[in-house]
Amino acid sequence: MCGCGKQHVPAPAPTAPLPTAGLAGQQVGVLPLTLIAAEDSLHWERVLADRREDLTRADSVIGELLTTRAPEVTWVLPDALRRVARRAPTIAPDPDRIGTAILRGEGIALVPDPLRSQLRTLAALVGGSGGGGGGGGGGRYALVPAALVFRRTGGRAEGRSEQDNPTAGAPARPPATAELSIVIVDVRTGRIGFRAVARGDGDDPWSALTRAMKSLTPGLP
Repeated sequence: MCGCGKQHVPAPAPTAPLPTAGLAGQQVGVLPLTLIAAEDSLHWERVLADRREDLTRADSVIGELLTTRAPEVTWVLPDALRRVARRAPTIAPDPDRIGTAILRGEGIALVPDPLRSQLRTLAALVGGSGGGGGGGGGGRYALVPAALVFRRTGGRAEGRSEQDNPTAGAPARPPATAELSIVIVDVRTGRIGFRAVARGDGDDPWSALTRAMKSLTPGLP
């Protein structure tokens, strides 16, 4: 038989919650985001015009929601990692210039070198400096936001009239979905122990990212 008609697109898998119970009381480094992108159809060229500023703002949203919604973990945020790296420039990698974006690939189970050794070095330096309030010896885990991508949700495009919209009168969906690829790495073994794509809808990048982050800690407002 002919498989004619619309192609079925499977719904995305539900977002796996962060395994905070297993990380409670531990020091976990949070790497800065290095990859942010938006579909051309969103026309967010002006909204996301400054890459450095956009990455910094995304780091701020991620860090704030981790610390407020999962306080049982001692999160060592990107600014703390940068301070540690600046104090040891001969051995520490720059957290903003290491290849964490490669970890967005779903088929990667073991972090390749040199990224693996760079994550291990940062964790050891943070532990030795007492960063984030954790104990010495370095944290075992690192949380890596590997990529942030904004896609159209299929709602009414900005600037279109109701006459152009066949669903005029229906509640408009937010125009964009944030998809945040996130992993947790065991820096001693290099293995990825947790992987998720957190999704959230919003009228702008930051409300969408906020909702995506909230999906990682369900059960809270």
